[in-house]
Amino acid sequence: MALDERIADYDQKLPLPCNPHPPYQRLQAIPGFGALAATALVAAVGEASRFRNGRQMAAWVGVVPRQHSTGGKARLLGISKRGDVYLRKLLIHGARAALRPSGNKTDRTRR
Repeated sequence: MALDERIADYDQKLPLPCNPHPPYQRLQAIPGFGALAATALVAAVGEASRFRNGRQMAAWVGVVPRQHSTGGKARLLGISKRGDVYLRKLLIHGARAALRPSGNKTDRTRR
């Protein structure tokens, strides 16, 4: 527990530039999305309106599966390794952190 207390202490000491700005606050409202991921995403993407939809942005970041299609059959492979490595790592770890406590819960959000 001493390590958790030290981490909490450092989190309070470090000033984050994202606290007063609405884009950062909207991102931090997403489960598994912390201040580091919010600042990294806004810094990397900039203006999100340049993407038509979330799928395009996810492909730009590199968190969608690669596709190999032939004969009308689409095969989805692993996550592509394109885009910002640090941002992709933060997004994947955030998703894991959000999914882990869901367990066998049956509410709509956790399914």
